[in-house]
Amino acid sequence: MPESIPAFCKIVRAYWVFYIMMLPAGLVLIVNNYIPMFGVLIAFKNINYAKGILQSPWIGFQNFKFLFSTEAAWIITRNTVCYNAVFIFLNLLVAIAFAIMFNEMRGRFLSKFHQSAMFLPFFLSMIVVSYLVYAFLGQDHGFLNTVVFPKFGIEPIEWYSEPKYWPLILPFVNIWKNIGYYTVIYMAAMLGIDNEYYEAALMDGASKWHQIKNITIPLLVPVMIVMTLLQIGKIFYADFGLFFQVTRNAGALYPATQVVDTYVYQTFLSMGDIGMSSAAGVFQSVVGFLLVLGSNLIVRRISKENALF
Repeated sequence: MPESIPAFCKIVRAYWVFYIMMLPAGLVLIVNNYIPMFGVLIAFKNINYAKGILQSPWIGFQNFKFLFSTEAAWIITRNTVCYNAVFIFLNLLVAIAFAIMFNEMRGRFLSKFHQSAMFLPFFLSMIVVSYLVYAFLGQDHGFLNTVVFPKFGIEPIEWYSEPKYWPLILPFVNIWKNIGYYTVIYMAAMLGIDNEYYEAALMDGASKWHQIKNITIPLLVPVMIVMTLLQIGKIFYADFGLFFQVTRNAGALYPATQVVDTYVYQTFLSMGDIGMSSAAGVFQSVVGFLLVLGSNLIVRRISKENALF
């Protein structure tokens, strides 16, 4: 250990300019990411605002027990994990499909136009998206109920009272909003693929499908793994705007749309228990961290060079 200290000092002396350049970003990281971790204590205390965080009494894991002792615990956990698993799968599959299609388009102008059109929804807030969805699904003035269904003799559907439709609606809305972002990432990765691979495959008589299957997709695997691992780390986090705003917080839809984030928010509004809300955040972070470690370990055993770390 003592020998490593002089070695570190030599490295700092040799590259001091780079350490100074790194200092502002390091300070921002410490202030924004590490100092707020002090708030983890709230999850293990019965917060008394008069006494403050440090002086409030310890209650151990009682705040965590609340999340698992209610009748809705299984429903919110199931919905959160299942929806995010579907989102991860669709984001990967659909984004790669669109990225390959755009990459193979001969008209560069059309390709750029379609990319921009797909990327636009990513910048819309969930408030705007919720009104767009309501414009289609509204009971009295929705486009489907007032224009489309009458043409086919279909009775209007009370979308915001029927939970069975939302396991299909929510993944569709999520894909529509985020697919442009993921498509751009995979297209950027494709730009790094050397054209010599395709030229050699073309000389060997490989069709376009064989080029995609044997060159494009295998070379995208490292990016696919990184993106998937990052999303797995958030599998216990739900898009609050998607599940709260788009569904208009309709109570009839709770069996199909209630997730951890919306449940904690509603419980905090009714009970004002900041300790329980903090416990939910700690639980989500710890589980996400363990899932990333476990997933990366599996990838590392299968293909070491494709592992995240």
